[in-house]
Amino acid sequence: MIQPGDDMANGGAPGSAQDHEERLKIPQDVRGKLRRDAPLDKLVWFKAGGVADWLFEPADRQDLIAFINALPPGVPVMPLGLGSNLIIRDGGIPGVVVRLGKAFAGVETGEGNVLRCGGGASGILVSSTARDAGVKGLEFLRGIPGTVGGFVRMNGGAYGREVADILLDCDVILPSGDCVTLSSAELRYSYRHSALPEGAIVLSARFEGEPGDPAEIGAEMDRIAAAREESQPLRTKTGGSTFKNPDGDKAWRLVDAAGCRGLTMGDAQVSEKHTNFLINKGEATSTDIEGLGEEVRRRVAESQGVTLEWEIKRVGRP
Repeated sequence: MIQPGDDMANGGAPGSAQDHEERLKIPQDVRGKLRRDAPLDKLVWFKAGGVADWLFEPADRQDLIAFINALPPGVPVMPLGLGSNLIIRDGGIPGVVVRLGKAFAGVETGEGNVLRCGGGASGILVSSTARDAGVKGLEFLRGIPGTVGGFVRMNGGAYGREVADILLDCDVILPSGDCVTLSSAELRYSYRHSALPEGAIVLSARFEGEPGDPAEIGAEMDRIAAAREESQPLRTKTGGSTFKNPDGDKAWRLVDAAGCRGLTMGDAQVSEKHTNFLINKGEATSTDIEGLGEEVRRRVAESQGVTLEWEIKRVGRP
């Protein structure tokens, strides 16, 4: 473990990350955990992928701000939540991966049916807290396998609702080190997309619902959980929905119509339970998983005349 104040270049490993390593230093007041060449496969749902040049787990918000401000310009920064909807390529992640832990996982209720949520809080925790407070309209977050930071960035949605419907604003630290508050309008949301800059990290967000009965809210959450269990391969190594739904159609239907149900590449497979899910049956590499997704896209384009867009984010070196 490199301790605060140590020169991160000491013993620098060769490779494309070396230039960054030679220039990075840790300020004395950074208190979080920093690991070099940190394996990421256990931190993502697919259980595959390479290492991070550096993995930083900040102790709290001020710790993260100090760390980001200490980085030289141009050093790549990538936030990591629960690791769903993500393929980390086998060559690993350049620069720094920032993983938000317990210090960023809190959810607080406020006046006017507003919840303030840390960027590392899970969708399940947010929706459960809203239920207990009698706040309606956030139930769909029960069906999003990720954290606030991820689904604010991607305008995550499920069961007819999306983050754009409930977000008031979010606190963000930009790659420059500046902290800003961005409104929902400023994020310019569209389907599974926002204008949040690459490398920006969502520190917290405020969601607004409406008054509701906790029992009815809980019943809707239970319905969502049961529907997911019945239709999706939740108990496998998967990344969630693979492709965006094209206008007026469903990605799973197109994949199925192209004859890709059960298609494999190495240990990667198109789920037979839900064809918009890729699964790792055992020891699939990220190359297998991404390659299978590209083969599915090719077959759908050839047979259905539709070019599917990836919903899962693919990051890192090939």
